[in-house]
Amino acid sequence: MKFDNNVINNLLKKRSADDLIATSKKSELKKTLNVFDLIVIGMGAVVGTGIFTIIGSAIQGGPEGLGAGPAIIVSMVLAAIACVFSALCYSEIAAMIPVAGSAYTYTYATMGEFMAWMVGWVLMLEYAIGNITVASAWTGYLVQFLKGFKHLMPDFILNFPMWLRNDYRYMFAFCDKYGLDPHTQMPYLFDKIPIAINLPAIFIVLVLTMLLIRGVKESTRVASIMVGINMFMILSFICVGAFYVKPENWTPFAPNGFEGIFMGAFIIFFAYIGFDAISTTAEETENPQRDLPIAIIGTLVLCTILYVLVALVLTGTVPLNHIDTQAPIAHAMRMINKDWFAGLISIGALCALTSVLLIYQLGTTRILYAMSRDRFLPKSLRLIHRKFRTPHVLTWISGIVVIVCSLFMDLSISAELCNFGTFTSFIIICIAVLILRKTEPDRPRPFKVPFTPLFPILGILTCGGLMLYSMKFLTTSSLYFPLWLVMGLLIYVTYGYKQKRLEEKIRLTRSNKVKSLVK
Repeated sequence: MKFDNNVINNLLKKRSADDLIATSKKSELKKTLNVFDLIVIGMGAVVGTGIFTIIGSAIQGGPEGLGAGPAIIVSMVLAAIACVFSALCYSEIAAMIPVAGSAYTYTYATMGEFMAWMVGWVLMLEYAIGNITVASAWTGYLVQFLKGFKHLMPDFILNFPMWLRNDYRYMFAFCDKYGLDPHTQMPYLFDKIPIAINLPAIFIVLVLTMLLIRGVKESTRVASIMVGINMFMILSFICVGAFYVKPENWTPFAPNGFEGIFMGAFIIFFAYIGFDAISTTAEETENPQRDLPIAIIGTLVLCTILYVLVALVLTGTVPLNHIDTQAPIAHAMRMINKDWFAGLISIGALCALTSVLLIYQLGTTRILYAMSRDRFLPKSLRLIHRKFRTPHVLTWISGIVVIVCSLFMDLSISAELCNFGTFTSFIIICIAVLILRKTEPDRPRPFKVPFTPLFPILGILTCGGLMLYSMKFLTTSSLYFPLWLVMGLLIYVTYGYKQKRLEEKIRLTRSNKVKSLVK
């Protein structure tokens, strides 16, 4: 690809909003979602990972960052503020351009072809890689749940081998920590290749992939049941745990100062990325101009209130140094001698994490569908199932990617990478709103971001600030994120760019043939 003026023009080539909307009207996807369905999708994606897994790490900290302690509620509010500006920007563009693809599509309309591809590539990091973390957490709560049946089930089910429920990285770390020989803890292929697979995670991803193929409405019904159980468990925890709160557990409030609060905000941000999934379903929404803004903003407000209440009860009932990082809510109930309730919490966690997995898989396939329709990916990938009217090929591919990556990716790093992807896409959305206000000021906007340009600029500053601050401490993921971008750049240069030019050539040839026939 020779880098000349023609290439630069191609890199900056945009698709008009009218063209995008016209293409979406020809979509083969079925319009079945209402505002309630969209809020279920948002709540299903947001309420789950943060409350049942990430909150423990955000409070306690990790190997590359300090924890927030009881000041996690400040971290949550800070993360919510960073989100709210982006949520408003998402609402404006989603109502104005109700097309599948989320930030990828909006970038194509404002910044051109190259940036659109890169944003789409970043969204793959946000959804597909983030799903790996959630799938692993699902396995952890399944094991906790099975332990409640120790008098009813055989031991080989309750305590199935560790190499069948963890990746090989975890197995090596576990052996190193306790001085064990890895050869005695997991089988080896040819005595050289360790075999360790997270079997429950693979199982749940396969089941949800098949469910998504059957239809988005069917998937939403399942998600609504999961969200209902999840909400009941969370509200029960708040009500029961409130009677065991000891104010002295909130002291010291911020043991690691502002550094802990900011790192807590970065970690908990992983839990907020779900509302972005709402905008990926625009082409399957009955009234996207009205329903998308309501669902996006409503999801963010409801989830923030729940997060803060759970954090207050959790840090008030359990001393800081006793908060568990893997199953903090269930562990808190055991700390106050409510073992039976801890078992119920495990059921709620499984439902919550299942809904998160389902929504993340949905978002992944809809973004890939939009990219394939724009010829950045092979045309064959966007085939629609004849009976269910869903992109079944892409659904299978996204599921397989999660399964394969779960075999070797470090789970904490995958969560951090997911955050970097989320911050990047949020910043892009805020910039896109500012651009469209200048380039298309007269286009109808069913919803407008108030106090523009102040709110979009604040969205850029808050997300960018949290992202840059965290890079000082998260050295491993800070290295992998640029490598992911470079990988995306190489794919675009070697495949995407050439396919787009080939598509343009074919269109021009067809247009010339039509003109000659008319003459």
